[in-house]
Amino acid sequence: MTTTELDWNDLRFFLTVARTQSLTKTATALKVSQSTVARRIEAIENSLQVSLFAHHQTGYFLTDAGQGILKYAEEVEERILLLASQVSGLDLRPVGTVRLATAETLASQLIIPALPRFSARFPDIALEIITGVNTVSITRHDADLALRLVRPEQNSLKIRRVGRMASAVYGSETYLRQHPTLETHPLDGRGFITWDSCYNHLPSAKWLTGNYPNAPATLVITSVVSQIAAVKANLGLAVLPCFIASQNGEMVKVIPTEQVFAEDLWLVSHPDLTASTRIRAVADFLVEIIDEAQLV
Repeated sequence: MTTTELDWNDLRFFLTVARTQSLTKTATALKVSQSTVARRIEAIENSLQVSLFAHHQTGYFLTDAGQGILKYAEEVEERILLLASQVSGLDLRPVGTVRLATAETLASQLIIPALPRFSARFPDIALEIITGVNTVSITRHDADLALRLVRPEQNSLKIRRVGRMASAVYGSETYLRQHPTLETHPLDGRGFITWDSCYNHLPSAKWLTGNYPNAPATLVITSVVSQIAAVKANLGLAVLPCFIASQNGEMVKVIPTEQVFAEDLWLVSHPDLTASTRIRAVADFLVEIIDEAQLV
């Protein structure tokens, strides 16, 4: 086998191992056996006459030669995905699958409740929602659309601001009654449900640290859903999106949005998919429900 005999399937195995650093994860992702992955990598290395990976106990890591091959393999991948997206973008009616990446909070509290209406309007579109957007790349076509609270830096993407999401400090009626304080000092004697330190980059964590660095933590949490449950369980105050907290009648706004913050919402897509009617249908629907939700 010579280098001229390499095909896309060979590069798929190489790229997936490079990204997962694991033969097992690659086998799962490509729906083949682990031995098949090992044979394909060995075949590529024999063809190129270089060692692409160093095998350690913790996984498979690219050698210098592998790092050099990686950028060329990614260029081939991008061209193939571009071709596929251009062909799929020629839909004349909204039909097919659309993969949407977004935050878990937006998925569970904003998008999913509106899906019955979406399905009735677009019965031929199969919507796939992916949360945990840190691992999702629009550039690599892991998803067709993304609804994000942080504006992507890649200039090659189509980026559109579609709204703002306000946050405020909330507590349950019971907790506030159990911890009375002066109106001029609404936090005295009250504790916060806070984020784990690995989430210090989040706006709500930054706001609390910057404005009330000495506020006692009554509970440390790793998701907005858990924070909402903790507030409802009368465990303390929390910085929460207003559109979610307002759905819970027992929650009371302690510090208003004007003294907290609001975040921009960004709709992100690959520019090559702008001609797709199914992508436009989902994008327009997202804008519609964001407007209806009155997030600020």
